[in-house]
Amino acid sequence: MPLETPGVSQGNGFLSSLAARVAGGNGGRHARVGGRGGRLGDVYVSQLIPALLLVLYGVLVIWSASLNIADASFPRHLLGIAAGAVCGSIMWRYDYRRLENMTTFLLVLDAVLMILPKVPGLGYSAKGMTGWVQVPFVHFRFQPSEFAKIVTIFLMASVCSQFNGKIDSFRDYVKVCGALCVPFGLIMLVPDLGTGLIILVIGATIIICAGARRSWVLATVGLIVVGAAIVVITSTIDGLPHILKEYQLKRLLVFVDSSVDPTGDGYNLQQAKIAVGSGGFLGKGIANATQSGSGFLPEAHTDFVFALLSEEFGFLGDVVLLLLFALTMFSTILLALRVEGMFPKLLLVGCVAMWGFQLLENVGMCIGIMPITGIPLPFISYGGSSMLTQLTAVGIVQSVWRHRKKAA
Repeated sequence: MPLETPGVSQGNGFLSSLAARVAGGNGGRHARVGGRGGRLGDVYVSQLIPALLLVLYGVLVIWSASLNIADASFPRHLLGIAAGAVCGSIMWRYDYRRLENMTTFLLVLDAVLMILPKVPGLGYSAKGMTGWVQVPFVHFRFQPSEFAKIVTIFLMASVCSQFNGKIDSFRDYVKVCGALCVPFGLIMLVPDLGTGLIILVIGATIIICAGARRSWVLATVGLIVVGAAIVVITSTIDGLPHILKEYQLKRLLVFVDSSVDPTGDGYNLQQAKIAVGSGGFLGKGIANATQSGSGFLPEAHTDFVFALLSEEFGFLGDVVLLLLFALTMFSTILLALRVEGMFPKLLLVGCVAMWGFQLLENVGMCIGIMPITGIPLPFISYGGSSMLTQLTAVGIVQSVWRHRKKAA
């Protein structure tokens, strides 16, 4: 359904009426603060507070992990948050509208970020994937595909906003899908299936909300499903091209049957389930995670951080986490309903799609309802590149709020 709708006061749906109440409530509160001459009127408090609480929650989780896991460097985690806060603040002050008509620049930048790890002398391999870049002469590594998520949000919002909420021409639909295929295709050359899925979900969500015809979308989904099935089948038959790497194929097979790889991903999944279940209602307490802290669960501070969180803080801690994510995403959706213009609407939609899918995938793979892909949990997982990306996305939301009157 297109997001380009009449003003909220003219809407008839539940979200429209709710957005109208917020506009008269929280929105008025923000306006009054700004009216006193302070800068708080430029801050979308309804979204910023739950996002910052998620960051603080992550600080607690990683600090706890650092007590038992050598690789979980707490100072480095704080450094990643500081860098993300700087980038988020810059994004908040930046007028996002300057990028609205820079489709070519965004496309080139996206492509460069995706292939950067393949440049000789720059690429760095870890965990079986060359997805990092090692800065020469400096002991500093980063994952450019994380930054590419933000660029992809801007790229797809820029491309799709040109059609004013309705993509009527099949040629235009092919155009927007083609723009999405560039970053998706390049990231699959790394290969990074997890980031590729995030890119695909971000782009697809923006395209759908930009007004693409339902029949075209359903046909595209069908083609993707058939194509994915062919890729999986050919990757299991000797003599045929194996597009999926062996570890990627095992992760998909483990999702169906965890006994397929009992010493690898099957083992990780079983340990993650044990960790989540052993937390009970209130959890075992900080630094008391026996599965995660004793080394039974690999990558407990990154890929399986939700299992660590569940073991230490229990079901109640999970509810708090999901509630904070719900507030962060729902407040962003409400802002998307209120602002004028397709470009800011689609930017906000892209941010919500990124957060929502990563949350679903990370939580889902820890409890066995999603395949293992190594997607980090936003704001919580250890990793400077991921934290910088998520806080920059928060800055995008704040920038849209800050420039809302100018965009009206």
